[in-house]
Formats: sequence, structure tokens, C-alpha cells
Amino acid sequence: MAGRWIETWEPEDETFWREKGERVARRNLWFSVLSEHIGFSVWTLWSVMVLFMGPEYGIDPAGKFFLISTATLVGALVRVPYTFAVARFGGRNWTIFSAVSLLVPTLAAFWVMEPGTSYGTFVAVAALTGIGGGNFASSMTNINAFFPLRKKGWALGLNAGGGNIGVPVVQLVGLLVIGTLGASHPRVVLGVYLPLIILAALCAALYMDNLRPVKNDTGAALEALRDPHTWIMSVLYIGTFGSFIGYSFAFGLVLQTQFGRTPLQAASLTFIGPLLGSLIRPVGGRLADRYGGARITLATFVAMAAATGVVIHASGTASLPVFLTGFTALFVLTGLGNGSTYKMIPGIFHTKALARGLDSEAAAAHGRRLSGAAMGLIGAVGALGGLAINLAFRQSFQGSGTGTAAFWSFLAFYGVCTAITWAVYLRRPAPVPARAQLGYAEV
Repeated sequence: MAGRWIETWEPEDETFWREKGERVARRNLWFSVLSEHIGFSVWTLWSVMVLFMGPEYGIDPAGKFFLISTATLVGALVRVPYTFAVARFGGRNWTIFSAVSLLVPTLAAFWVMEPGTSYGTFVAVAALTGIGGGNFASSMTNINAFFPLRKKGWALGLNAGGGNIGVPVVQLVGLLVIGTLGASHPRVVLGVYLPLIILAALCAALYMDNLRPVKNDTGAALEALRDPHTWIMSVLYIGTFGSFIGYSFAFGLVLQTQFGRTPLQAASLTFIGPLLGSLIRPVGGRLADRYGGARITLATFVAMAAATGVVIHASGTASLPVFLTGFTALFVLTGLGNGSTYKMIPGIFHTKALARGLDSEAAAAHGRRLSGAAMGLIGAVGALGGLAINLAFRQSFQGSGTGTAAFWSFLAFYGVCTAITWAVYLRRPAPVPARAQLGYAEV
């Protein structure tokens, strides 16, 4: 295995999987989680940094929402090239590089994080942290190649959930610093992450592998782009992951701006929702493996709409306990939906291949080929949902001083996602042989 390249990889072969594949795949999964975890922490760094930015920084709430929106936007855009980097450079090699590159935004933030720095400089540094969002796309594409279809829901859910936990962890670090040293020491948070970034890169170098059979396939990418299910799943992923990352960035600012919480009070509450949403993501994948991703996704969107109604009521009545209850429920549901929607992606392409008459082995290969190409695009579009959420909050607070108008727009969107999931993947159509074979309810 010179240079840690694996020449042959056949996860659908049960003998290969039992004797060698599972052990290697699990090892790569754990260290992929570590790198992606640090990437998420760096990506959402400014959800913490804005809590340290008191009046002496001269930045109003709208300006702070724009800072976190900038990080969200860049994180969404870089997901596309990061998806294709795995096949070009190797999963191990790209994980090393993408981990080391996190030193750039972290050191830049360490350098500029003080009163008197220009707003334009803060925007530029916030944009740099967006590269942490790209780690998700490359990590998911890499792990998707390691695992057989029957294990993808669990593996992708665990990989993504472990990465998502980087959001509440960086917020907990911020809470610890604010609670012990006060809100004037943001550089301590940044200093904590510098050695962790180096550790993630070293672990990737020592314990991960490249898969030679994974190749960039321009034809697959173009076919995925033309497939309507890629875009349908992108919309659904906006509703699940876009909500998770958008709320994670904005929660602390909403508490400060609408409910008058101090930095310490906001930090003490901010991490809870993202933590629960991250921890439950593998459960969403496991439930999707058992009951079908479409069914779990539909139930999730219905529940998200109900939780948003609770938040709207609490926002209108200024009830912080009810607001926290509804918002925490939203985080948990986004985590479940993240796991179930990502399970659906390989299942949809595999099911379509079976409907075209391919045998099980050829259908599995076709599903891996197209789902790997589609995941980067779906992940990028989904992350743009986080940008939309932050911009909606910015506009809502500018217009009325509360987030109520933004929550009404989110409620409407969850209704749209519910209708799409039911109509495309669960509704029983009139009997049509080709359509009847697809069985989308099971994906």
C-alpha cells in the first residue's frame, strides 16, 4: 500500500467487506470525522467571535449578521470543488491539505480580532473561514466511497454528525472563555484551535487511505446535474442542513438582539441546539436505513413546521422559555432530517439504476457513481440555505427589530418541502410500470 493508496475496493462484496473492508472503512471514518469536526468549528467561528464584539467594535447587529452570512456563503461555494478534489488528489491527501489550510483563517482571525480593525478586514477574514465548510463535502464524498449501500445511512450520518458537533464545541469553548476571562479575550478561543488543526492533519497523514478506484467522472457530474432528483434533493437539503447551519450561526445573535441577553448569557444557551442536532444526525440516518429516508424526511418537515409555529408564538409574546423550547426542537429535527436526506441520495440513484434493468452489482456501482457526483452539489446548495436564513434574519431585524418575519418565511418553506417530499417520493401514482419499479418510499 505504497503511499497509502488502496488499489482495489469492493465494499458490496460481503466477503471482502467482512475480511478487510469494514475495518479499513471504519478507521478512515473516525479520522475523517476528526478533520471535518475541526472544519465545522472554523467555519462557524464567527458565530462565536461576534459575541465578543461589544460596542467598542462599532458594529451593529445587521453588520454582525452580514459577517456570519459571508462565512456561510463562502463555505457553501467551496463545497463544489472540494467534492471533486477527493478523486483528483485522494481522500487521505486532500484531508491533510484541507486540515492544514484551516490554519490560514484561524491565524488571520487571531491577528485582527481587536477593536479598531476595519469592518472590511473583518468581512475578509470571515470569508476565509468559509473554507472550513468545504471539508464537509470532501469528507462525505470520501466516506460515501468506502461504505456499501446498506451501511451508507449510518456511516454518512455518523460522519456528518461528528463534523456538525464542531459547531457546539467551538461555542462551548467561547462560553468557557467568556465565563472565565470575560468578553475581551477572543484570541484565547483561536489559540485553542491552532494545535487541534495540526493534530487533525497529522492523524489524517498517519491513519487514512486513498482509494485508487475513486475517479472524477465528468460524465457522472453532468448526468447528476441534469437529473431532476439532484435539484429536488438540493431543495430538501436547504430545509434540513441549511436550517441547521443558518440557525447555528444566528442563534446567539438572535438571543442578544431580540431578548437582550449578555454575551455570557447568550453563549451559555447557544451551544445546546447545535449539540443536540449534531448528536441525533446518525439517528436520522439509522431510522432512514430502517424505515426509508423519504418517510423520515416527511415526518421531519411536518414537525419542523410545528416547531416554527411555536417559535413564532414565542417571538410575538417575548417568551424566552417557549422560544428556547421551540428553537431547540428545530435543531433536533434538522439533525434528524440531515441524516435522512443524505441517506436518500445514494438510494435514489441506486433505485433508478435498478429500474433501468441493471443487475444489483451494476446498479450499486451506478448509484455510487452518480450519488458521489451529486453530493457535492446538493451539499453546496443546502449550505446556501444557511446564507438565506442569516440574510432573512438581517432583513427582519432591520425592519422590525425582531426575527418574527423571518420565522414566517421559514414556516412557509418547510410547508413547501413537506409537499415536495410527499408528491415526489411518497405519493402513490397511477400504475405505470417503470415508475412502479422505483419504490422511492424505501430510499
